[in-house]
Amino acid sequence: MSSCTALEHSLRLVRSFRYVVVDVFTDTPLVGNALAVFTDGRELGEEEMQRLAREMNLSESVFVLTAEADGDARIRIFTPSQELEFAGHPTLGSAFVLAGPMQMPEIRLETLRGIVPVALEREHDRIVFGRMQQPLPAWRPYDEAAGLLAALHVDRSELPVEHYDNGAQFVYVGLGSEEQVAALRPDPVALSDLPGIVGVMCFAGSGARWKARMFAPGGGVSEDPATGSAAGPLAVHLARHGRIGFGDEIEITQGVEIGRPSTLFARAVGSAQELERVEVGGSAVVVARGEFRLP
Repeated sequence: MSSCTALEHSLRLVRSFRYVVVDVFTDTPLVGNALAVFTDGRELGEEEMQRLAREMNLSESVFVLTAEADGDARIRIFTPSQELEFAGHPTLGSAFVLAGPMQMPEIRLETLRGIVPVALEREHDRIVFGRMQQPLPAWRPYDEAAGLLAALHVDRSELPVEHYDNGAQFVYVGLGSEEQVAALRPDPVALSDLPGIVGVMCFAGSGARWKARMFAPGGGVSEDPATGSAAGPLAVHLARHGRIGFGDEIEITQGVEIGRPSTLFARAVGSAQELERVEVGGSAVVVARGEFRLP
């Protein structure tokens, strides 16, 4: 085989996969929570998706596939170590990337936890805000609260320590002040060893404004800049325990301590007995585009 023929043959065997990097829960590049969106993952197997997510080494990467149900597209969400049923900033970031060229007021994304509608607000042709309707969470007391508080090096939680599941798993610990949240220095090994924990959401605030930090060393994320899947249950948690009203929107600041400040908006509608809807919103901005070439 001639060198030209060999080159042509090798080029035919190479598959190209384009991706977009978007910073989510911010309108400013290089802050917020970074996400890679592979806009056409149809030729990728599950193992390849996991390896690409590990290569990107962001908190999550998304692979877009053809819709199978009543959605506009299907997404699979991977951390560097595992696939997730649902995650907030990947869903919102994917909505910005996929709906950007289209004049649609809402995009419906199929996740392993069901269809997540994302309502979109535009200024001229640019999407400036998105609001997703998240899967409704289930909750229960967290049985290892004493060990969790010890791993966080805090004496107590202002609200009951509870576990929420909306496709992602979080345990919530309320502190007395934003300064206490900022000063947290948790023990990552002790956190990883606690049973049933994927992420720990620590928060403080009042009224419409709250500060949060999320630690998930057992899932490979020492601290997350913005955790959309934890923001919705936080609104539920605060409403259930009387710190806000059901239907009230809260603004959550996260990521400051790791140099990636983020702003999330969340609201829980209904009651503790009958939760009707959980919404989480924010902005996003595209910061890079690229391509992987794989055999």
